[in-house]
Amino acid sequence: MPSPFESPCAEIDAQLSNRVLEITINRPERKNALTKAMYSAMAQLFRDAAANPEVRVVILTGAGGAFTSGNDLTDFLDGSASSKDSPVFQFMTALYEFPKPVVAAVSGVAVGIGTTLLLHCDLAIAEDHAMFQMPFVNLGLCPEYASSLLLPRIMGHVKASELLLLGNKFDAQTAANVNICNEVVFSGEALGRAREYAQELAKRAPEAVRLSKKLLRQGTYESGMAVIREEALHFQQRLQSEEFREAATAFMEKRPADFSQFE
Repeated sequence: MPSPFESPCAEIDAQLSNRVLEITINRPERKNALTKAMYSAMAQLFRDAAANPEVRVVILTGAGGAFTSGNDLTDFLDGSASSKDSPVFQFMTALYEFPKPVVAAVSGVAVGIGTTLLLHCDLAIAEDHAMFQMPFVNLGLCPEYASSLLLPRIMGHVKASELLLLGNKFDAQTAANVNICNEVVFSGEALGRAREYAQELAKRAPEAVRLSKKLLRQGTYESGMAVIREEALHFQQRLQSEEFREAATAFMEKRPADFSQFE
């Protein structure tokens, strides 16, 4: 019989073992760039895991030496990717509302939502070669997934402004220093360390773990959801903008974007 966590998308793998559900983004030829179908599959997996008592912890990782390079821009060109009913927003909501611990294992690139989704995981382990980036402004877009709320809170306004307004890459040690990840390990060790943490969590009293997670988030849960919705509205508008069109076209043509024509 099919596993209750058989993914409907070939590029998202799911394996349940010892009460830990391991979700793997598996599109290495595109550095695990996320399509709508992949978002939809992950959203369903998180909803199913929330309802299944056999799952106590989820690990989220990427295959082929990358976490995720973020959104597949071809999926964004129609302007619908961040609407309220879109697979992207459904994934954001499913992870945000997930009541059980989530442990991320980050290898290689973590771009855009590849970085901001870590704000909604409970533990994040990064390999020492991992590179992070939130290049929203560089693409003519705006911050998403409550990053405009949560980043200033966890690292201060000055550093959050640097990372969001300049959109430059930063390394794993910087990510740890600004509280985006918990620990930096050697190359090839992130998933193993994440599994160790997951097994520790799976052995804890499950209701106590869920309640503790809920209490830890009580100060930001409602405000975070409101900010996610507001950011999504602005993001949707930005997807229709000429600035985004120029950025996306420049990306496809492998050239720097030219924003000199805009006021």
